[in-house]
Amino acid sequence: MNQHLAANTRRNTEEWGTPQYLFDALDREFGFDLDPCATPDNAKCARFFMRDQDGLAQEWSGVVFMNPPFRYCGAWVKKAYETARRGHTVVCLLPSRTDTDWWHAYALQGEIRWIRGRLRYEGGRYNAPFPSVIVIFRGREDCEEFEGV
Repeated sequence: MNQHLAANTRRNTEEWGTPQYLFDALDREFGFDLDPCATPDNAKCARFFMRDQDGLAQEWSGVVFMNPPFRYCGAWVKKAYETARRGHTVVCLLPSRTDTDWWHAYALQGEIRWIRGRLRYEGGRYNAPFPSVIVIFRGREDCEEFEGV
């Protein structure tokens, strides 16, 4: 394993903090209300859910910013997609895992903003060993599936 990968994966956590400059730019555009998967140390919103509160089991509302635990992205992205279907906007910072089931089932349904280069997440000594992407699910209660038109 190369030294950069080892340095970024050696931590015993799935919780990598969002770079502040990236969050600030997105917050200026969207005005976030909730961070559903955070710790007190890396929460980006005043209202947030910690691991022991199980953000996946909570109701999300308002404008949501989500940087999920990378190993469990599928469940979080599904929840983000479903939350948008109920009328709330969810902006996701995700690893660009275009080969996964969750990417094809959910991420491709959102607006994708590609990030050039590799991010250095808060707490990381080096840039991430994978590309990252922003996926935006805009709140729409009226997005029923169409039947042939």
